[in-house]
Amino acid sequence: MTPPEGATPRPPVPYGTPEAPRLAVRGEAHLEVDPEIARIGITVSARGRDRRSALDDLTRRNTAVLDLVKSYGDAVERLETGAFSISPELTRHGRGERVRTYHGAVRITAELTDFTALGELTTRLADHDLTHVDGPWWTLRPDSPAHREARRQAVREAVQRARDYADALGATLAALVELADIGAEDPAHHPPAPGRMRSAAYAMAAEADTAAAPLDLEPERQHVYAAVNARFTMNPPRL
Repeated sequence: MTPPEGATPRPPVPYGTPEAPRLAVRGEAHLEVDPEIARIGITVSARGRDRRSALDDLTRRNTAVLDLVKSYGDAVERLETGAFSISPELTRHGRGERVRTYHGAVRITAELTDFTALGELTTRLADHDLTHVDGPWWTLRPDSPAHREARRQAVREAVQRARDYADALGATLAALVELADIGAEDPAHHPPAPGRMRSAAYAMAAEADTAAAPLDLEPERQHVYAAVNARFTMNPPRL
């Protein structure tokens, strides 16, 4: 059959011979491991009747939040400031455009490796005025050993599956012809992850001299997936 005009011809499938039959298999691995990183999002807000007072309040609250997060030292692996905004709110009634108040916000992202400190930090952040906390989102590092182990298990499973097929024919594997990586990691594994903690927003501080109890956060197990396609030649089977 002639392929349609303009279509890219598919490469021929590598078939074997009676003397060297080819065997194609797929190897997969599914691992469930503990997360290595917890990511939280922090939005610090402020409002004021004029732009300067809104900026001053936002700067003060942003500094307080950053100082608190940094006080956890090595438990915090990364701290980044993202979006910043300051915008006027206009009056709804009356003639002309008159500014009623100004709103300011700063978005901060923190990554922690100490999950014991995570619950305490999250609670203390929520005690701050006009501070919104999202997360945590659990994940693995891109170079996590779990990804490597999943790939190794997928290859071992492909070899074992090929041996099982060859053994069923009364034959043995002769050589590896091709090994193709078709997706070592599950792309849906990165944040935002399913089952993340419900977002928490607090607009009021706790009562004076009353500290909220740290949240008891259970890390979400991470699912790592790897798969390979493998082709082997085998010795002639005894049919």
